[in-house]
Amino acid sequence: MRIFQNNGLSRGFRMHRREGRYQDFAAGRAQFLDTRFTASHILMPVLDGSPDAFYTNGDDENLQLLWAKENGLGTSDLEQILLAQIEQHRTEVFYNLDPIRYCSRFVAKLPGCVKTSVAWRAAPSGNVDLSGYDLVVCNFPSILESWRQKGCKVAYFSPAHDPVMDSYASARSDEFDLIFIGGYTRHHVKRSQALTAAASAAGVRARFYLEDSRLTRLANALAPLPVLRSHRHPDEIRGIRADPVYGRDAYAATAKSRIVFNGAIDMAGDDRGNMRCFEAPGCGAVLLTDAGRYPEGFVDGETMLEYSSVEQIPELIGKLMRDEELASSIAKAGYAMVKERYSKTLQWTKFKELV
Repeated sequence: MRIFQNNGLSRGFRMHRREGRYQDFAAGRAQFLDTRFTASHILMPVLDGSPDAFYTNGDDENLQLLWAKENGLGTSDLEQILLAQIEQHRTEVFYNLDPIRYCSRFVAKLPGCVKTSVAWRAAPSGNVDLSGYDLVVCNFPSILESWRQKGCKVAYFSPAHDPVMDSYASARSDEFDLIFIGGYTRHHVKRSQALTAAASAAGVRARFYLEDSRLTRLANALAPLPVLRSHRHPDEIRGIRADPVYGRDAYAATAKSRIVFNGAIDMAGDDRGNMRCFEAPGCGAVLLTDAGRYPEGFVDGETMLEYSSVEQIPELIGKLMRDEELASSIAKAGYAMVKERYSKTLQWTKFKELV
């Protein structure tokens, strides 16, 4: 199977990545893959360097323009470059992690070598049309149902354990008791309330690595303006906030904390299974997360610990702090479960079954 995987870079990752311009396309792609950004979604043949697999970030101008130059393509149009890459690769299966940018209109332009097109989309997306794809996948059943109602064929598909996590899990330390890694905006009401409660837990060494919304960044910088006050971090959070981390930096941060705090954003409904659910136990930490419908293997009190209300959060943090045996048991069971049930090999096997 000749598989082509396209991805997109988040705004936060673009702002905080440290590398400069790439020397060439191959080096740039290798450099990106080594960051492990979204590695839980990147298929095994890409990570293993299979000659049948091609990977790129179709919205990365630096990367894509290098490929165009190296291959004598006289255009700076990112869509045209992506189509040329697919044609040159003789792609049979196109797997797109950036379907809002490359929706059904793009699928209609795919060269004839492409036999199957698959899109990952784990969010409601307004009027975006993905019905041109042969399959829309994610691990949130309610979101899949919303795509099905829009005329898409859908299937359940999950992130996987990144093998690189093992080295972080085996070299753990307890620099912090509790961390959070993720986005912060006042529109994520439940998450904001949960973070405030977690930050209020007494006697806890905590660090929150926050990707803030534009208004939150502005409100923190211009604190006296009353109109922006509701967008600011609460006092409890402001003192422990740090810049966001991604990929290997997120793995390293996770491996330095006993507990990783997690909270779904409102769009997910009762479904759970964001990337942190796989990364936290994958790096050997206890996953403390909100109650809901989780993927198989995620069991409250065994492979993770759930809170069902904001009021419970400080109590459960304290429980994990006092009972080291309980915390160690959950962390070890979570690590073993994610590594076994959600391996890259099984993810790739499932993908081949779907297509």
